[in-house]
Amino acid sequence: MLIRFFDIVFSGITLVVLLPLFVPIMLLLKLSGEGEVFFLQERVGKNRKMFKLYKFATMLKDSPSIGTGTVTMKNDPRVLPVGAILRKTKINELPQLLNVILGHMSLIGPRPQTPRCFDAFPIKSQDIIVQVKPGLSGIGPIVFRGEEDILEGHSGTIDFYDNIIGPYKGDVEAWYVGKQNLIVYFSLIFLTIWVVLFPKSDLIWRLLKTLPVPPAELKNDLNFPH
Repeated sequence: MLIRFFDIVFSGITLVVLLPLFVPIMLLLKLSGEGEVFFLQERVGKNRKMFKLYKFATMLKDSPSIGTGTVTMKNDPRVLPVGAILRKTKINELPQLLNVILGHMSLIGPRPQTPRCFDAFPIKSQDIIVQVKPGLSGIGPIVFRGEEDILEGHSGTIDFYDNIIGPYKGDVEAWYVGKQNLIVYFSLIFLTIWVVLFPKSDLIWRLLKTLPVPPAELKNDLNFPH
């Protein structure tokens, strides 16, 4: 399949290019915080098969068992000092290129969720999402690029995630499954880079006009054009 070919080529090239960045980060993580370099976490994959997702360690080792669990809030006290920088720049996500090479993930797809967060998606969306491999990036991470800020703006409650963010995110990820092709694949790679450079842009809504309309509570947060 062509998408798998591009996944391997792009991931392999990116890993080689980023190696000079990865080495000092790994040393810094080893010598700071709790001395952990990688954080491996169970995520829901294709056909609901669980796999271990790779990230650079940014939080306390037992963070999934304390506080808000697998939902991270803005200024979360569980985040380590170096981890805060890695999270802000999204560098902590780059080890997932290994997951792409290993075949657990694609470069573009529904964002792999922990079981707790996946359960916040509507059942009909869950059944659609698990038909494809999850992605390092995709429509969900692009639309919800400022999720921690959104939660903070709504009192930082888990209820807001479960009742508003989760259901809409599930609808958005299911939208991708129905639309996936090479054009959408490359469009979302471009939009991933675009929103990193211009986080307040509404280009996604102008480019992908068939996306589900956000609920009223999210329209301003997601820069949805009025």
